[in-house]
Amino acid sequence: MFDRNGPLRIAATVVISTAMVAGCSSISGDGGNEKRREIVTGTTSAPSTLDPAAAWDGSWELYKNVFQTLLSFPSSSSSPEPDAAKRCGFTDSASRVYRCTLKEGLKFSNGNPLDARAVKHSVDRVLAIKAKSGPLGLMGSLERTEAPDKRTVVFHLKKSDATFPFILATPATAIVDPETYPAKKLRKGSKLVGSGPYSLKSYSKGKRAELTKYNGYRGPAKAKNDVVTIEYFQDSKKMVTALKDKKIDVAFRGLTPDQVSGFQKSQANGNQEVELTELLGTEISYLVFNPKDRMAGNAAVRKAVAELIDRKALVRNVYNRTTDPLYSMVPGGITGHTAAYYDRYGDPSRDKAKQTLTEAGINKKVPLKLWYTTDRYGSTTGETFAELKRQLNKSGLFDVSVQGRPWSEFVEGYSKGKYPVFGRGWFPDFPDADNYVAPFVGKNNALATPYDNREITDKLLPKSRKESNRATASRDFTQAQKIIAKDARLLPLWQGRVYVASLKDVAGVEWVLDPSTLPRLWELHKKSSW
Repeated sequence: MFDRNGPLRIAATVVISTAMVAGCSSISGDGGNEKRREIVTGTTSAPSTLDPAAAWDGSWELYKNVFQTLLSFPSSSSSPEPDAAKRCGFTDSASRVYRCTLKEGLKFSNGNPLDARAVKHSVDRVLAIKAKSGPLGLMGSLERTEAPDKRTVVFHLKKSDATFPFILATPATAIVDPETYPAKKLRKGSKLVGSGPYSLKSYSKGKRAELTKYNGYRGPAKAKNDVVTIEYFQDSKKMVTALKDKKIDVAFRGLTPDQVSGFQKSQANGNQEVELTELLGTEISYLVFNPKDRMAGNAAVRKAVAELIDRKALVRNVYNRTTDPLYSMVPGGITGHTAAYYDRYGDPSRDKAKQTLTEAGINKKVPLKLWYTTDRYGSTTGETFAELKRQLNKSGLFDVSVQGRPWSEFVEGYSKGKYPVFGRGWFPDFPDADNYVAPFVGKNNALATPYDNREITDKLLPKSRKESNRATASRDFTQAQKIIAKDARLLPLWQGRVYVASLKDVAGVEWVLDPSTLPRLWELHKKSSW
């Protein structure tokens, strides 16, 4: 997915998952003085835009709470279930026609009706506007959308795609009001119209968003608070200070490994003012090898790197064990995960790497340059590449140098094929193995670095997408992971853990993330007020 803090979502910092708290404070309500349950949250991930057609990034964290989708992920499952829809399902055995029936009486926060026309309008405008920063890339299998009556929407797909219901559960298909969101251009301004659990009461770009419970929402979410104020911070140090000073109740997304370790030590020493909750994370970090580079394009060089990298040392030395070693592009916790790289390359071994290079006729140190972005993912990115350089050069088999570039230059550089090896990462659009394989293979993939493997693109992926039972599809992804490990065109490094730091009187933290780790602010509340 495109970076929720910028373009492609990777984080080299620890991801602190969605955060919010419910406070019970006296606020004047619509009918006079009354107690309203308020949540104050802190995050370093501010929205880039308020129009869903223009965002495939951190804006989704806000969208999740103010816009509605046909489907959504329940607390206890990674399978999409109805939200604005009453029911949905494929009408054919080939998974190419998907029909949804909407609930009756749905309305946007401005009182306009939410019907099948609004759903079609919302999807069509993403395709029509084609915003560079928008979610158009998720719509690749969609041919057309029909609204035969007010409550029926039919999606016709170009090819079989059993993952399409997952896409309908993401903010990429957020339902917007046709009367206020133009069909062929983006909506401007600091207001939005949705039908989710909350309405946006006020917004100050990069500073603050105030959400109020939308009583007209008709979906599965049950709000345990009335007001959510999201404070946006430029750096995590100020956010953590605000948490300790009790100016915010929860801190999420942006905590550094050192801050996480500090909270862990403080908690172990009996300081219970701030609690740190660890949740399952599905973010991954990895290296990409350019096949057109003289060295990175050599399979023996790539495999030697795979045989040398010590992931355990990396997560220990750089991340204070706040991430986990990753041996597959599909992370743990996702159906179909295997340790394909460990199975193939085993523990780090200089002897194996030397033999691999020798058998390929390489008897001198391999010059290799690794690239990373300096201003997108935090200080740990540079530390990561310094550690990779140390490990590879220590073997005596490589002469590695590293180079950083600001994000805009970095993207331009790898898109033009200038970098032999570069660091990227991924955070899923939806919790399915397909979203960790399909974006990285093929000629026009998400990395702008062609990876042509017909076994994956022409056989395994199409076959897996015919399987509505995603557990059955895992057989195809197991094989795909073995092929990716064998090719070593991508090299997984670590899988992120998700942490939420909250004041001790906050409840609901364990339910605050959906399976794609987007925040469900409605789950948070003060222990004393619920």
